[in-house]
Amino acid sequence: MLLRFIILVFGFCLAGLPFSATGQLIPTPQAPTAQPQPQQGAQTVQNSVDTLRQTYELAANDQVLIHAPDAEEINDRPFRIDDDGTLTLPLVGAVKAAGMTPQQLEQELNTLLKKYIVNPIVTVTVVQFRSAPVTFQGEFQKPGMYSLQGRHTLVEMLTTVGGTTPTASRRVKVTRKKESGPIPLPGAAEDPGGKTSSVEINLSSLNDINPAEDIELEPYDVISVEKAEQVYTYGAIGKTGGFDVGPKESIPVIQLLSEAGGLSNDAIPEKAQILRPVLNTNRRAIIPINLAEVLATQGTDYPLLPGDVLVVPRKKPHSALASRLGTMALSLIPGIIFALVYNGIL
Repeated sequence: MLLRFIILVFGFCLAGLPFSATGQLIPTPQAPTAQPQPQQGAQTVQNSVDTLRQTYELAANDQVLIHAPDAEEINDRPFRIDDDGTLTLPLVGAVKAAGMTPQQLEQELNTLLKKYIVNPIVTVTVVQFRSAPVTFQGEFQKPGMYSLQGRHTLVEMLTTVGGTTPTASRRVKVTRKKESGPIPLPGAAEDPGGKTSSVEINLSSLNDINPAEDIELEPYDVISVEKAEQVYTYGAIGKTGGFDVGPKESIPVIQLLSEAGGLSNDAIPEKAQILRPVLNTNRRAIIPINLAEVLATQGTDYPLLPGDVLVVPRKKPHSALASRLGTMALSLIPGIIFALVYNGIL
């Protein structure tokens, strides 16, 4: 057993396997998965419909269309919610609809119809709102559908929803139906399909007094915000993890290192690498970068794109460990020789 242990120790030393200071193997860096791409206009509208079904609270004067193929008395007929919040329907009677979401009303009607129909299927669609709604979806503190109840600007409604979450991007996207007219900003453009137009607005610009970007919202506008795009650090860097790219499309390596606390004392800056996602694949391209030259301003600073991982290797600490193990092994040699002679092997 002792001989096998010594052979194993020397085998690790000769193989040059990287050890941490505790003698454990250093793991291979695992690059984070690519961030989802921003949604396009058609998908944004579909998400708005889903949000309405799940979050919009029905109230008096809302009008709903009920689709229930097995219940002819109510199938594909519009019904208006009364002033007391009650929805009076043939066959099932009065239903307290106010305060429910369309999805919850569907479940309630399904339960009531089971008295008359086996496995009823009910769909509820809001066809006329008591007041014009707008939808906030994504990284907001309180996403959902909100009633405009008059004329309101983007900043006013952002206050209503509590602003964005700490992980949100600094850019919000406003999507508007074509029939509501154009968005009055220079960067507005039609989305694929031509049914909607959209524009991205930097939240920083809304801090100004009377900013032009503080547009007046129109009925059925969809305001969305994604998670902030990030780049990542791994290895011999002060702080590892994700860092926001910010309002620009990239972040310089020097800026990232500054935010991450610089390089560790055991870093090998000359052998750093950037792992960059390859479009439409799960692979990453490896881009060598000499951080020593970049930091010494001898090289051109390199822009990091969203999803990039900056990897800085560490100096292998196993040389000192190998020296100590070698000393231990030498001290054991006399005993090993004696054991081999005693057992007749030598």
